[in-house]
Amino acid sequence: MPEEGFETPEFKEQLEQATEHALEVAEHHSRWLVYLSFSTALIAVLAAIAALESGAFSNEALMLKNEALLAQSKASDQWAYYQAKSVKATVYAVQAAASKQTNPEVAAEDEAEAQRYGNEEQEISKTAKEFEEEVKKDAALSDKSMEHHHRFAYGVTMFQISIALAAVAALSRQKTIWVVGLVVGLLGLAFFADGFLLYF
Repeated sequence: MPEEGFETPEFKEQLEQATEHALEVAEHHSRWLVYLSFSTALIAVLAAIAALESGAFSNEALMLKNEALLAQSKASDQWAYYQAKSVKATVYAVQAAASKQTNPEVAAEDEAEAQRYGNEEQEISKTAKEFEEEVKKDAALSDKSMEHHHRFAYGVTMFQISIALAAVAALSRQKTIWVVGLVVGLLGLAFFADGFLLYF
C-alpha cells in the first residue's frame, strides 16, 4: 500500500513544479556552458593569431636590426677607406708643396694625385653617408616592428589569462569569473587590434 500523501494531487503538482524548475535550471546552465565554450574557443583562436603575428613581427625586427648592423659595418668601412684616401691626399699635397721650388714636374704630378684622392674622398664620403641613412631607416623600421611584436605579445597574455579564467568559471560554475575573463579578453582584443594599428 503506497504511503499517504504521495498520491495526492498537491504532491503531484509540487513534483511537476520541481521537475520543471530543475529542467529550466539545467537548460539555463547548459546554455551558459555553450556560451562559455564558444567564447573560450573564439579567444583561443585570437590568441593563436596574435602569437603568430607576434612571432612574425619579432623575426622581422631582428632581420631589420641585422641589416642595420650590416649597413653600419659598411659605413665604418667606407669611413676607414675615406681616412686612408685623406692621408694619401695630404701626403701628396705636402710633397707637392715641398717639391714646387726644386722640381715643378714632380710637384705637378703630386698635386694631380692629391686632387684625385680628394675627389675620391668625396665619393667615399657620399657612399658612407648613404649607408648611415640606411642604418637609421632599418633601425627605425626594426623598432616599429618590435612595437607591433610587443602589442601582440600583450594580447596573447591577456587572451591566455581570459582562457584560464574561463576554465576556472566552468569548474566552479561561477559566471562572475567568466565575465571577468571576458573583460580581460576584451583588453586582449584591444592589444590585438593595436598590434595592427599601433594606435595606443
